[in-house]
Amino acid sequence: MQIFCFSPFGFEGALVSVEVDLRRGIPAVDIVGLADGAVKESRERMRSAIRNCGYEFPPERVLISLSPADVRKEGAGFDLAIALAVLKAKEDGDSVLEKPEPQSVLVMGELELNGKVRPVRGINAAVNTAFEKGITHCIVPSGNGEEAREVRGMRVFEAENLCQAFRALMDPEKYCRKREEVDDEANGLPKDAVNIEGIYFPAERPELEYAEVKNQQNLVRALQVAAAGGHNLIAFGPPGCGKSLALQKFQALLPLLEKEQAIPVTRIYSIAGLLPSDQRLMRIPPFRQPHQTASIEGMCGGGLHCSPGEISLAHNGVLFLDEGAEFKSSVLQMLRVPLESGMISLSRAGRSTCYPARFQLLIATNPCPCGFYGSKEKLCLCSSHSIEQYWRKFSGPLLDRVDIRVQVDIPVFDENKNSSPPLSTSELRKKIAVAAKVQKERQNKRNASLEPSEVIEYCKCTPSAEKVLDDAKAKYSFSPRAVSSCLKTARTIADMENSDFIEEGHMMETVMYRSKEGGLEIDL
Repeated sequence: MQIFCFSPFGFEGALVSVEVDLRRGIPAVDIVGLADGAVKESRERMRSAIRNCGYEFPPERVLISLSPADVRKEGAGFDLAIALAVLKAKEDGDSVLEKPEPQSVLVMGELELNGKVRPVRGINAAVNTAFEKGITHCIVPSGNGEEAREVRGMRVFEAENLCQAFRALMDPEKYCRKREEVDDEANGLPKDAVNIEGIYFPAERPELEYAEVKNQQNLVRALQVAAAGGHNLIAFGPPGCGKSLALQKFQALLPLLEKEQAIPVTRIYSIAGLLPSDQRLMRIPPFRQPHQTASIEGMCGGGLHCSPGEISLAHNGVLFLDEGAEFKSSVLQMLRVPLESGMISLSRAGRSTCYPARFQLLIATNPCPCGFYGSKEKLCLCSSHSIEQYWRKFSGPLLDRVDIRVQVDIPVFDENKNSSPPLSTSELRKKIAVAAKVQKERQNKRNASLEPSEVIEYCKCTPSAEKVLDDAKAKYSFSPRAVSSCLKTARTIADMENSDFIEEGHMMETVMYRSKEGGLEIDL
């Protein structure tokens, strides 16, 4: 039997074969194969766990080989695999290299000195990689069982300690059979998911209720359009106007992920060690809100193991930058390429990896350093130069990738004026569901992700809508990207109305969102 483990690095990682040779000589344990400190220390953890579980540690010289030799092995997830390989070699009475290998098994887990097995990160990535290589059996810690069984066709054994793992090593009957065949669309859905027009949403939560956002109909409408089509959005206004409150509730408007979208998200969170214990498949779109002090490495990823950054953790979800102008300019400019390509490539010490990073960007910011530029209630104390420097941090190319810009004012409450009540989250979801269903049937992706050729094919306008766009293009000097953005946003608004063509009203609303660079009446 061939025992494999998994060395996590970036999004891919590598399978590692664990081989043991027992030979005459002074009793010692040698590990070869470019192992880091944590893997070398597994010698002592493995020795203590074997003895404390009642087994006899081989009195010979033990050579443990981790191959391929040129791949660095990192982390404590090798403990269980090494211990089982040593016990198997002792049982065979000779080197496992001389024995036939009827099957292969993936083994992951960290050992305590008493023999108990601790959960480790990256199980989803490890099991997926092993299954792609033809390995259909795995032994994982009991805390990672649900995560491993998400891979259809994999037979899983959940080990609580070394004794259970060793007994299961050669007994195929102890492995749970593959997950029963179920409807792929329903697999992994939360039990409390809300079904609207065949589109599933997460359960409503009181803290994410949009009925609390009062007198901000324009902002809420823009967020509804952004959620329906996956469009990037920036909202700016004075402090206390409610822009951050409204944007933080945005996750309630997003439909649940399709299974093929949830699989890479689950893998990323498994690699990062952030996969919730109660979710074997992340169907709820991620919502990431990094702090303003975040570094480039924290946003794009990196470190010793090329761990995912915030933009990858927001894959198929939302990256929300509150007080966006307070982020470092280099961090903001780094977002430009991932916004366009949906990927981020990382290179560290001769190794490279590529993470998916297709996220929806939301930004909330003040219009100037003091926050009161354009306010009718308070005086702005900022000079024109300071306002220009403030907005220059975003840069034109970054703002050109933002489809919707909304200026938010401090709401004025007038008891004598009969204003319409704010829409609730459930009411906002209805049109989002209509648009999501249309887009799924038409192109199987959101409008914000349309390619140029798809824009020409799907974004058909009436003559009056084309005239509105042509006039806006001449008046505001729209770039080709801005024109494409207008068409995609207008297509979303038309989808919300279940309209086959983009009408004049749809295009007028879209042009309103793009008519002022950043929404300010100054040239940025």
